[in-house]
Amino acid sequence: MEMDEQLFTSKFGNHLKAIRLEKGLSQEMLANDADIPINQIGRIERGEISTSLTTIYKIACALDIEVKALFDF
Repeated sequence: MEMDEQLFTSKFGNHLKAIRLEKGLSQEMLANDADIPINQIGRIERGEISTSLTTIYKIACALDIEVKALFDF
């Protein structure tokens, strides 16, 4: 199944937000745990930006999940 880039970015962001909320974390807590700027978390969750693999890895580690779980949407 092919998905356009904007739709993929939006779905990724929504899924990240759902996982973060399920874990009971604020954007600020996740940003601190992942050592990335808080505004970057917000922009990813809103689908405004795509992000690097390094950032995805840091987010997964901070959420204590496997990287592939971020793509299970």
